Amino acid sequence: MTGEFLPLPSEDWLGALTRHRQAGTACALVTVLSVEGSSPREAGTKMLVDAQGQVGSIGGGHLEMKAIEIARDLIEKRATAPHVERFALGPKLGQCCGGAVTLSIEPFAAPEFQVWIFGAGHVGKALVHHLAGLPWRVTLVDGRPEQFPALLPANAVRRVEEFAEDAAKDVPPGAAALVMTHSHNLDLAIVERLLTRGDLGFVGLIGSASKRARFEARLAAKGIDGSSLVCPIGDEGIADKHPHAIAIAAAAQLLRVRAAATRLVAV
Repeated sequence: MTGEFLPLPSEDWLGALTRHRQAGTACALVTVLSVEGSSPREAGTKMLVDAQGQVGSIGGGHLEMKAIEIARDLIEKRATAPHVERFALGPKLGQCCGGAVTLSIEPFAAPEFQVWIFGAGHVGKALVHHLAGLPWRVTLVDGRPEQFPALLPANAVRRVEEFAEDAAKDVPPGAAALVMTHSHNLDLAIVERLLTRGDLGFVGLIGSASKRARFEARLAAKGIDGSSLVCPIGDEGIADKHPHAIAIAAAAQLLRVRAAATRLVAV
């Protein structure tokens, strides 16, 4: 998912908002708060706007065009506070209705960083727990529905994928991906697809130096450069093998990765 959504047939604003929130992509919800006199739509009407299109309508015309313009400006600025404005339809927008409409335009910014965790085992679940509260979007991928925790933090979503490697194509560019499934063969399949993309900020693999050597050799046999693969994962100097210790070390490493990427953008 890269954030480029096409409206689905008969999709409403709520379905579109849900899709964006699950994918961690930016959008804005436009709501008609109140109406004075004649207007295109009644109070309570909603429209979902993103960078490419819209779902729903608040009546068309210049009012809708102006609302979309404001919504996209808020999205571009990564604003978080709602924008409320009253529009006089006749004199200000040249619409024949002649009434006035007050709109609320509520932006939902994309998270500043995305982390995809392949494998809902002990370490995967622990890592999701330790990333809770950060302004990041965390996606936990596994083909076994029963492995997911009953509750996930507010910044995390689960993705049930029978063939977990198929989800590799949907990791957003610049995101971090950590591979820690129950199967070495599955780990290899996922790593292969992640590395061939060439546009991710971090690809990490749980395991030892010997596992890394085996994976690099098998990748090289397929003509894939595995030099950017990080394995073992985790902040250096932490040797504790407890799942939460590994997860904390990985979380610290991700904080370093994010800080380094932010400095590069600033430069």
